[in-house]
Amino acid sequence: MNQKIIETATEMFLTHGFKSVTMDEIASKMGISKKTIYHHFENKNDLVEATTLRLFETISSGIDKIMLLDNNPIEELFVIKDFVMKHLKDESISPIYQLQKFYPNIHKTLMMRQFEKMDYCVIDNLNKGMQQGLFRNNINLELIGRFYFAGMTSIKDAELFNPDEFSSKLVQDTYLEYHLRAICTQKGIEKLEQLLNN
Repeated sequence: MNQKIIETATEMFLTHGFKSVTMDEIASKMGISKKTIYHHFENKNDLVEATTLRLFETISSGIDKIMLLDNNPIEELFVIKDFVMKHLKDESISPIYQLQKFYPNIHKTLMMRQFEKMDYCVIDNLNKGMQQGLFRNNINLELIGRFYFAGMTSIKDAELFNPDEFSSKLVQDTYLEYHLRAICTQKGIEKLEQLLNN
């Protein structure tokens, strides 16, 4: 029952937002009593924490599997982006904003975990790209890894990137192209443009 509650809550939180969804609505959706939820989770904060941790672990595991595939580093970044967006329901800004505003401690913990994961993934990706001649060999790995994380974090700011003006997919695709054009060699640019044209 614990996992079913987490799965239902995750779906609802990502669709409507962490603050917007009530425990009553989750119970109603599942056809159980609110008391049953409280038997497994002391309060809503605990449930939000459990759902974000589960989602993070699911996405991390999926990224690990993608990194084991024999994709070139440019293609790998696009595959990871599509995988993450699919699991975050196209990463609607509202749930992220609500998590940050109403559950700041959970958001902070999640951001730290995301940074550790993304830093490792980006540096691994950069190393592969340099070895294959797709990325410039004079890249400062630590700085570029942090630039990438900072950019990926800031493009979720609803005030800067109003979702009514810019779709999440457009923003993410444009940011990824921006990142790659900054670090690619001519060989890498050619590979990137092949992918973009497809």
